[in-house]
Amino acid sequence: MRSLYADHVLERMQFVTEGTLQQRLLHCMQGAIAEGIFPRGSRLPATRDLARELSVSRNTVLTVYEHLMSQGYVMARTGSGTWIAETLPDSCLHSPRSTVVSEPTVSKPAALSKRGATLLGHANASPYQWGAFVPGAPDVRQFPHKLFSQIQSRLNREPDIERLIYSSNGGCPQLRQALAEYLSVARSVRADASQIIITEGVHQAVDLVTRVLCDAGDTVWIEEPGYWGTRNLLRINGLKIQAKAVDEQGIIPDLPPRSKAPKMIFVTPSHQYPLGVHLSLERRRQLLDLARRHKCWLVEDDYDSEFRFSGQPFPSLQGFEPDAPVIYMGTFSKTLYPALRLGYLVVPASLAQPLRVAAAELYRGGHLLIQRALAEFIQKGHYMAHIRRMRKLYSQRRRFMTGLIERYLGAAFMPAFSHEAGLHLVLNLPAGCDDVAIAALALRRGVKVRPLSQYYMHPQERRGLLLGYACVDERQCQDAFGILKACLSDALGIIRPEI
Repeated sequence: MRSLYADHVLERMQFVTEGTLQQRLLHCMQGAIAEGIFPRGSRLPATRDLARELSVSRNTVLTVYEHLMSQGYVMARTGSGTWIAETLPDSCLHSPRSTVVSEPTVSKPAALSKRGATLLGHANASPYQWGAFVPGAPDVRQFPHKLFSQIQSRLNREPDIERLIYSSNGGCPQLRQALAEYLSVARSVRADASQIIITEGVHQAVDLVTRVLCDAGDTVWIEEPGYWGTRNLLRINGLKIQAKAVDEQGIIPDLPPRSKAPKMIFVTPSHQYPLGVHLSLERRRQLLDLARRHKCWLVEDDYDSEFRFSGQPFPSLQGFEPDAPVIYMGTFSKTLYPALRLGYLVVPASLAQPLRVAAAELYRGGHLLIQRALAEFIQKGHYMAHIRRMRKLYSQRRRFMTGLIERYLGAAFMPAFSHEAGLHLVLNLPAGCDDVAIAALALRRGVKVRPLSQYYMHPQERRGLLLGYACVDERQCQDAFGILKACLSDALGIIRPEI
């Protein structure tokens, strides 16, 4: 089998036609070393091996290596072979390059499709995913990485073939079973393992259900304000989006007379994102009645329902009534860590087979080894133990954050909805102020907040800042809050006691 060095040289030599074989080989290797394609400090193949791989005489390779050594490209180590120099002389770096390599040229921007341009024009994902006060970021340092790694290592030593091939049945069977048992207890979800499909997070889940159950031009409802990621996926899939206002009871599901009913309604009933309200019992009944009468689907995003710190937990909308027309979405991004890229769908029995087949066709599911490890992590009680620990920690951090707001900014800035849940809260700002500019000012000073106005599809007078408290300890929180307070003082003229 040829080495990668030999493969690269053979590729280059097809385009270098002038000179003797020895000159061509030398030219190609000089270029590869100077350009860093052959890494500095790496070992070149033995002359005998490279000669065989290139189908040339060993003397040719020996002569090329000698030239490379005399020019400072490589050095010989007694008993250890030939190594590329860690530092190349300037004369090497300015050597003539192979004709296959050209200097970069300034080109016009690539022509994008209308769909691609729309996606990029509405892109809202932040490059900042950690630190004070990134919304929705769990404290990934607290995850029991050592324990989880031990489970993975043991399972990986002798993996079943089924965990090394493509997944076509909705994900690891053990994980689907573990989730069915967990969700029935923790979230009152009514489903068995056959109704669960493992996804790579909520975004893939939204993409799957809209591609399979909606056509371009269909109407869907979303919450106003709501999660920009869902909104962008619906837009890119060609759906007509109607934003429905949210009040203290959740989404307002009004359907005017002679209006066309939506094909889907996307909701966050247990902890509305981003405002934090929970969907009242009356609104739940209204939504379910509307969905049954008009044969539309309710898509329930239960993204962080595990983190409720006081009062009674709110059961899932999916489990509110038997055979509810609800597609339930969940994720491990908030409970464990985002880079795990694992989520799940719980679908009505009639949709299970079509969506499993569609998921296999669209995404070619994998990650079965880590799914199997996660199944054991759940089944042995480690998952619930971790959630209990994090619930206590996040509750303390939320109380500390609200204490700072009340003490140094005042009641007018306190969250409008005081439900103690989730990984973030919304700091109220005066109507009409520029929360985008305030967030930009805070970012320049090292504090990462998100403006509430960006979560609305239509312009609103309401302004605020999303403050994530989960991934910052009290010392970091206090320091960052002092910076944020200074930004608010500069922007709004707030004068309060110093922290």
